[in-house]
Amino acid sequence: MFEELWEGPRVNDPRLAHLVQPTALCGDKAYYSFKIIERLQAEEVRAVIPEIGKTIDAQNHADFDREVYRDRNVVERLIGWLKESRRVFSRFEKPAVNFLGMIHVDCIRYYTAKLM
Repeated sequence: MFEELWEGPRVNDPRLAHLVQPTALCGDKAYYSFKIIERLQAEEVRAVIPEIGKTIDAQNHADFDREVYRDRNVVERLIGWLKESRRVFSRFEKPAVNFLGMIHVDCIRYYTAKLM
């Protein structure tokens, strides 16, 4: 499944390619596999995935970037909040453009609510 997700989005405009290629990819322990890590290293993407059976604070896990891994929580909370939005969760908007528009509207609602 990782291969299909990684190969999916492509940008044809070379001026925008830097917006798509990540510098690091965070994942939980379930994504720790040598195949995934080798693929990311081949594309010069840093894998921030904790090893199975080791805690984040382990001394022998020194190359693990805890600060980047903690930022993963922000994305997971936003996705969880979007799932609570009935219009996004049940996909009322069938065309992809309208669906993306609803995600944008919900993100604006989310961040303006945080500012108040």
